Amino acid sequence: MIRRRPWLAGLGAAGLSMAQAALAPRIARAQTPAGAGSVANPPSSTAPLSAEPLRFPRDHGSHPATRVEWWYVTGVLREAKSRPPAQGPLGRPDFGFQLTFFRVRNDLTRPLSSAFAPGQILLGHAAVSDLGRQRLLHDQRVLRHGFANARTETEDTRVRLGDWQLRRVDGPDGRSRYTLLMPSEAGGFALELTLDALREPLLQGQAGWSRKGPDEQQASRYVSEPQLSGSGRLALRDGGTREVQARAWLDHEWSNQYLGRGGDTAPDRASGWDWLGLNLDDGTALTLFQMRAQDGRVVWTGGSWREPASRGGAQTDFQQQLAFEPLAVWQSPVSLARYPVKWRIRTPKGVFLVEAAYAAQEIDTRRSTGFPYWEGVARLTDETGRALGWGYLEMTGYAGRVPL
Repeated sequence: MIRRRPWLAGLGAAGLSMAQAALAPRIARAQTPAGAGSVANPPSSTAPLSAEPLRFPRDHGSHPATRVEWWYVTGVLREAKSRPPAQGPLGRPDFGFQLTFFRVRNDLTRPLSSAFAPGQILLGHAAVSDLGRQRLLHDQRVLRHGFANARTETEDTRVRLGDWQLRRVDGPDGRSRYTLLMPSEAGGFALELTLDALREPLLQGQAGWSRKGPDEQQASRYVSEPQLSGSGRLALRDGGTREVQARAWLDHEWSNQYLGRGGDTAPDRASGWDWLGLNLDDGTALTLFQMRAQDGRVVWTGGSWREPASRGGAQTDFQQQLAFEPLAVWQSPVSLARYPVKWRIRTPKGVFLVEAAYAAQEIDTRRSTGFPYWEGVARLTDETGRALGWGYLEMTGYAGRVPL
């Protein structure tokens, strides 16, 4: 086992790093009992998902009345002293990363008036994809929500699960600035980043109402922060510490019936999805997803295209306008699931090819969320093979139905 202090000293031998220093006051306050702004367990409600206009920074925070919510940060890392770009303006990245926090509401049959009642559960996944060595390092956690080491807050993004943390403040020009910390002894890595948004949040779907199926309430409130740019440090147990430049993507979603309701054969029932968040080199942000039923049929498709500010920044939403065609499949030796690791995707903005940076990026999270899934770095090109950008591909439901 890695002893935390000597190993993580590589991220701040001269004292707290910039990211840690920014979070230190928040960590100190977290040692006190929950107060105003922290997530309590509000009364159970069967009310539909709220369609009220989103308001920030409040809607960057937690929504504890909903059944499920997540903050999901993915991105690519390039060593600060990396080789000159070999393809496209940014070249091939050296690493990818993921940090995801899930808040799950657990309505007890007999509610307990105790801080120890597991009314809210907080789960986390963290991973680093080492593109050069084609290996995936990952870790997972799950804790009862509400104490100092497992909490979210309602007024803004302030999420903590042990020493994994994500925090948002207003940065330059009022845009979001995120601080991310994800050290893992079990996974053999530690990453700290400061990430700045170049623009206002991207409201997916119709003003942040993102349909996931034919039922109007089969939806999520969905906010993205694409094209996040920043820097930090990555330490590997067997590879030292390096300064890195990051290009990242953040999604924040909350929902009451993400996959629909009823049995597996219900017409609106999804068992998993294929999702892509892609930062194009020219500043465009591209979201693509399809919801799949257990028998493989497509229940719903959607996504968005947002032009860079230099071209006016217009947003185009895709709903039931996409076609995903798998071109290559990889079988996991762990779950035996077969994942499409190369896709041709037809969109109103053209036809794109998406290919995994390498195939073996399945994450086994059976000890937390209960199912393995594929999550990793992917490259975007046009049909001629011209490099357009990089991002993350997520595929769930291939190793069993997602229990949301």
